[in-house]
Amino acid sequence: MASPADEVVLSLNDGNSVTVHLHGATVTSWRHKGTERLFVSKQAVFDNKKAIRGGIPVVFPNFGPWDLGPQHGFARTSRWTVESKDDKPSNGAIKAVLILEDNEATRKMWNHKFKVTYTLTLKDTEFVMDFAVENKGDQAFSFTALLHTYLRVEDVTKTTVSNLKGLKYVDKVKGGDMFTEDRELVSLAENYDRVYQNTPDEHVVMDGESGRTVIVKKTNFPDTVVWNPWADKAKGMSDFGDDEYPNMICVEAGHVSSAVTLTPGDTFHGNQVLNIVQ
Repeated sequence: MASPADEVVLSLNDGNSVTVHLHGATVTSWRHKGTERLFVSKQAVFDNKKAIRGGIPVVFPNFGPWDLGPQHGFARTSRWTVESKDDKPSNGAIKAVLILEDNEATRKMWNHKFKVTYTLTLKDTEFVMDFAVENKGDQAFSFTALLHTYLRVEDVTKTTVSNLKGLKYVDKVKGGDMFTEDRELVSLAENYDRVYQNTPDEHVVMDGESGRTVIVKKTNFPDTVVWNPWADKAKGMSDFGDDEYPNMICVEAGHVSSAVTLTPGDTFHGNQVLNIVQ
């Protein structure tokens, strides 16, 4: 389990809360009226070294395998700093701001000066994540980024994701080949790892078993990754229980099919909102 010194907790009345771990700025809990809406593996490692398996890890400055450093970049395994945190709610919301800036370790992998500002705002039925990357150096750089959201569900085979029909996607299970989605509502029945491109700014994720629904809204994140490792792959993951895959689905907002290029002094802004329907 995580140490309280490593966590920031945002709380509203009625059992609404968000917990974020400073290792990776990984959101490890989002509760609405006491019900946990994110999935974190019971075998997740909290050693401030390994990426935390579940919640909402931050992927930056690279999505996927990376020649310069660890898969999915260094943000999810770096120690973030709390820039500010509300002591109490104001106008029905409570907020924390976390930052990650370049340091000696990051520059050895990726020699650029940057500042990532991650603003987390909890409201009654909404959880807002504002993600900003500023180029603090004197040369342009390019990056990809993604919020790797693990949603908790009762039965992944009875869970659907909307607004993907007609879109092109890269199927990473099938060697990275490109296909076109033909289903009105996407459901999963096997190892699933698809990068949907040019996606709309809203997806409805409905858990048919529990009846719970979350709307994923996003701005300036043109890609949506849908992922579940399924049984065989789960068995090969030391930090993921063999029987846990039915209880999660990743629906991830990102800018990964093409890189963002920032000139000196410029800032990229992306946003994700998780909205409770029921």
